[in-house]
Amino acid sequence: MNVLGRTTLLKAEFFNRDPRTVARALIGKLIIRKTPHEMLAGRIVETEAYLGENDAAAHSAAGKTARNAVLFGPPGIAYVYFIYGNHYCLNVSCMPDGVAGGVLFRALEPVSGIREMAAARDVEIVEDADLQKISTLKKISSGPGRLAGALGVTRERDNEKSFVSARWDLRIVDDGYRVRRILVTPRIGIVKAAEEPLRYFIAGNLFVSGPRQVPAE
Repeated sequence: MNVLGRTTLLKAEFFNRDPRTVARALIGKLIIRKTPHEMLAGRIVETEAYLGENDAAAHSAAGKTARNAVLFGPPGIAYVYFIYGNHYCLNVSCMPDGVAGGVLFRALEPVSGIREMAAARDVEIVEDADLQKISTLKKISSGPGRLAGALGVTRERDNEKSFVSARWDLRIVDDGYRVRRILVTPRIGIVKAAEEPLRYFIAGNLFVSGPRQVPAE
Protein backbone atom coordinates (compact mmCIF):
# COMPACT_ATOMS: atom_id res chain seq x y z
CA MET A 1 0.00 0.00 0.00
CA ASN A 2 1.30 3.43 -0.95
CA VAL A 3 0.94 5.72 2.08
CA LEU A 4 2.92 8.53 0.49
CA GLY A 5 0.35 9.81 -1.97
CA ARG A 6 1.40 11.76 -5.05
CA THR A 7 5.04 12.83 -5.10
CA THR A 8 7.24 14.75 -7.52
CA LEU A 9 10.88 13.83 -8.10
CA LEU A 10 13.17 16.82 -7.54
CA LYS A 11 15.09 17.98 -10.61
CA ALA A 12 18.75 18.82 -11.00
CA GLU A 13 17.89 22.53 -11.13
CA PHE A 14 16.68 22.31 -7.53
CA PHE A 15 20.21 21.40 -6.39
CA ASN A 16 22.04 23.70 -8.80
CA ARG A 17 22.07 26.51 -6.24
CA ASP A 18 23.93 27.79 -3.22
CA PRO A 19 24.04 25.02 -0.55
CA ARG A 20 22.41 27.38 1.94
CA THR A 21 19.41 27.77 -0.34
CA VAL A 22 19.23 24.04 -1.02
CA ALA A 23 19.61 23.07 2.65
CA ARG A 24 16.65 25.25 3.58
CA ALA A 25 14.54 24.15 0.60
CA LEU A 26 15.11 20.46 1.39
CA ILE A 27 13.40 20.77 4.76
CA GLY A 28 10.05 18.99 4.53
CA LYS A 29 10.94 16.91 1.47
CA LEU A 30 11.08 13.10 1.55
CA ILE A 31 14.04 10.77 1.09
CA ILE A 32 12.81 7.47 -0.35
CA ARG A 33 14.50 4.09 -0.60
CA LYS A 34 12.79 1.53 -2.82
CA THR A 35 13.28 -2.03 -1.63
CA PRO A 36 11.97 -5.35 -2.98
CA HIS A 37 9.51 -5.45 -0.08
CA GLU A 38 8.27 -1.91 0.45
CA MET A 39 8.98 1.80 0.20
CA LEU A 40 11.06 3.32 2.98
CA ALA A 41 10.58 7.04 3.47
CA GLY A 42 11.55 9.74 5.92
CA ARG A 43 10.76 13.43 5.98
CA ILE A 44 13.81 15.69 6.05
CA VAL A 45 13.62 17.71 9.27
CA GLU A 46 17.25 18.82 9.69
CA THR A 47 20.10 19.65 7.28
CA GLU A 48 23.47 21.39 7.24
CA ALA A 49 25.03 23.32 4.38
CA TYR A 50 28.69 22.99 3.38
CA LEU A 51 29.93 25.75 1.11
CA GLY A 52 32.79 24.29 -0.86
CA GLU A 53 36.50 24.98 -1.07
CA ASN A 54 36.30 28.13 1.07
CA ASP A 55 34.49 26.35 3.90
CA ALA A 56 37.03 24.94 6.38
CA ALA A 57 34.52 22.34 7.60
CA ALA A 58 33.72 21.00 4.13
CA HIS A 59 35.43 17.92 2.70
CA SER A 60 36.04 19.93 -0.45
CA ALA A 61 38.23 22.45 1.44
CA ALA A 62 41.29 20.34 0.62
CA GLY A 63 40.53 20.43 -3.09
CA LYS A 64 39.23 17.70 -5.35
CA THR A 65 40.26 14.16 -4.44
CA ALA A 66 39.08 10.66 -5.30
CA ARG A 67 37.11 10.61 -2.05
CA ASN A 68 35.24 13.90 -2.46
CA ALA A 69 34.97 14.11 -6.27
CA VAL A 70 31.17 13.90 -6.11
CA LEU A 71 31.03 17.32 -4.44
CA PHE A 72 32.69 18.85 -7.50
CA GLY A 73 30.42 17.06 -9.95
CA PRO A 74 26.89 17.69 -11.22
CA PRO A 75 24.21 18.78 -8.72
CA GLY A 76 21.84 16.27 -7.16
CA ILE A 77 24.31 13.42 -6.66
CA ALA A 78 24.64 11.38 -3.45
CA TYR A 79 27.90 11.79 -1.55
CA VAL A 80 28.46 9.17 1.15
CA TYR A 81 31.35 8.98 3.58
CA PHE A 82 32.28 6.82 6.57
CA ILE A 83 32.99 8.55 9.87
CA TYR A 84 34.20 7.67 13.36
CA GLY A 85 34.75 4.11 12.18
CA ASN A 86 31.13 3.14 12.74
CA HIS A 87 28.60 4.93 10.54
CA TYR A 88 27.94 6.53 7.18
CA CYS A 89 26.72 10.05 6.42
CA LEU A 90 24.50 10.93 3.46
CA ASN A 91 24.90 14.19 1.54
CA VAL A 92 23.84 15.66 -1.78
CA SER A 93 25.97 17.74 -4.14
CA CYS A 94 24.96 21.31 -5.01
CA MET A 95 26.17 24.03 -7.38
CA PRO A 96 27.08 23.71 -11.10
CA ASP A 97 29.34 20.93 -12.33
CA GLY A 98 32.92 21.75 -11.34
CA VAL A 99 32.00 23.91 -8.33
CA ALA A 100 32.01 22.23 -4.91
CA GLY A 101 29.12 22.40 -2.49
CA GLY A 102 26.89 20.05 -0.56
CA VAL A 103 24.21 19.46 2.04
CA LEU A 104 24.35 16.93 4.87
CA PHE A 105 21.12 15.21 5.92
CA ARG A 106 21.06 15.27 9.72
CA ALA A 107 17.64 13.89 10.65
CA LEU A 108 14.49 12.34 9.23
CA GLU A 109 11.02 11.82 10.63
CA PRO A 110 10.00 8.23 9.72
CA VAL A 111 7.01 8.15 7.36
CA SER A 112 6.82 4.79 5.58
CA GLY A 113 8.42 1.38 6.00
CA ILE A 114 9.02 2.18 9.65
CA ARG A 115 9.28 -1.43 10.80
CA GLU A 116 11.91 -2.23 8.18
CA MET A 117 13.90 0.89 9.02
CA ALA A 118 13.70 0.03 12.72
CA ALA A 119 14.96 -3.49 12.03
CA ALA A 120 17.91 -2.08 10.09
CA ARG A 121 18.77 0.00 13.15
CA ASP A 122 18.12 -2.81 15.65
CA VAL A 123 15.34 -0.75 17.20
CA GLU A 124 12.76 -3.06 18.74
CA ILE A 125 9.16 -2.63 17.58
CA VAL A 126 7.07 -5.13 19.55
CA GLU A 127 3.56 -3.69 19.34
CA ASP A 128 1.78 -1.27 17.03
CA ALA A 129 1.78 1.17 19.94
CA ASP A 130 5.57 1.36 19.65
CA LEU A 131 5.09 3.01 16.25
CA GLN A 132 3.51 5.97 18.05
CA LYS A 133 6.24 6.46 20.65
CA ILE A 134 8.55 9.36 19.85
CA SER A 135 11.21 7.92 22.16
CA THR A 136 11.29 4.79 19.99
CA LEU A 137 10.99 6.47 16.60
CA LYS A 138 13.81 8.93 17.35
CA LYS A 139 16.22 6.01 17.58
CA ILE A 140 15.51 5.16 13.95
CA SER A 141 16.61 8.23 12.00
CA SER A 142 17.34 11.16 14.31
CA GLY A 143 20.99 11.87 13.51
CA PRO A 144 23.06 11.48 10.33
CA GLY A 145 24.41 8.04 11.22
CA ARG A 146 21.02 6.75 12.29
CA LEU A 147 19.22 7.90 9.14
CA ALA A 148 21.88 6.36 6.92
CA GLY A 149 21.56 3.10 8.81
CA ALA A 150 17.76 3.15 8.62
CA LEU A 151 17.88 3.53 4.84
CA GLY A 152 20.72 1.04 4.42
CA VAL A 153 23.04 3.71 3.03
CA THR A 154 26.67 2.76 2.44
CA ARG A 155 29.40 4.30 0.34
CA GLU A 156 29.75 1.20 -1.81
CA ARG A 157 26.03 0.97 -2.43
CA ASP A 158 25.01 4.61 -2.83
CA ASN A 159 27.91 6.99 -3.47
CA GLU A 160 27.46 8.72 -6.85
CA LYS A 161 23.80 7.73 -7.24
CA SER A 162 21.65 10.46 -8.76
CA PHE A 163 18.85 11.70 -6.53
CA VAL A 164 17.18 13.20 -9.59
CA SER A 165 16.90 10.02 -11.66
CA ALA A 166 13.95 7.63 -11.28
CA ARG A 167 16.18 4.71 -12.26
CA TRP A 168 17.84 4.63 -8.84
CA ASP A 169 16.40 3.17 -5.64
CA LEU A 170 17.34 6.27 -3.61
CA ARG A 171 15.63 9.55 -4.42
CA ILE A 172 14.29 12.80 -3.00
CA VAL A 173 10.70 13.85 -3.68
CA ASP A 174 8.20 16.57 -2.85
CA ASP A 175 4.81 15.43 -1.56
CA GLY A 176 3.42 18.94 -1.08
CA TYR A 177 4.17 19.09 2.64
CA ARG A 178 4.40 22.67 3.89
CA VAL A 179 6.81 23.65 6.66
CA ARG A 180 5.52 26.39 8.93
CA ARG A 181 8.81 27.60 10.37
CA ILE A 182 12.48 26.82 9.83
CA LEU A 183 15.11 27.73 12.42
CA VAL A 184 18.79 28.32 11.69
CA THR A 185 21.70 27.70 14.10
CA PRO A 186 25.43 27.10 13.90
CA ARG A 187 26.42 23.65 12.68
CA ILE A 188 26.97 21.00 15.33
CA GLY A 189 29.34 18.07 15.80
CA ILE A 190 32.27 19.80 14.08
CA VAL A 191 35.26 21.89 15.15
CA LYS A 192 36.27 23.95 12.11
CA ALA A 193 33.97 26.82 11.12
CA ALA A 194 31.50 25.62 13.75
CA GLU A 195 30.15 29.11 14.33
CA GLU A 196 28.67 29.40 10.84
CA PRO A 197 24.82 29.56 10.93
CA LEU A 198 24.33 26.77 8.41
CA ARG A 199 22.13 24.25 10.23
CA TYR A 200 18.44 24.24 9.29
CA PHE A 201 15.55 22.42 10.95
CA ILE A 202 11.79 22.43 11.45
CA ALA A 203 10.91 24.49 14.50
CA GLY A 204 9.60 22.29 17.30
CA ASN A 205 10.09 19.02 15.45
CA LEU A 206 10.83 16.22 17.92
CA PHE A 207 13.01 14.27 15.48
CA VAL A 208 15.70 16.95 15.18
CA SER A 209 19.02 15.48 16.27
CA GLY A 210 20.49 18.41 18.15
CA PRO A 211 19.29 21.47 20.11
CA ARG A 212 15.93 22.69 18.85
CA GLN A 213 16.38 26.31 19.89
CA VAL A 214 18.19 29.24 18.35
CA PRO A 215 21.15 30.23 20.58
CA ALA A 216 20.70 33.52 22.44
CA GLU A 217 22.94 36.32 21.19
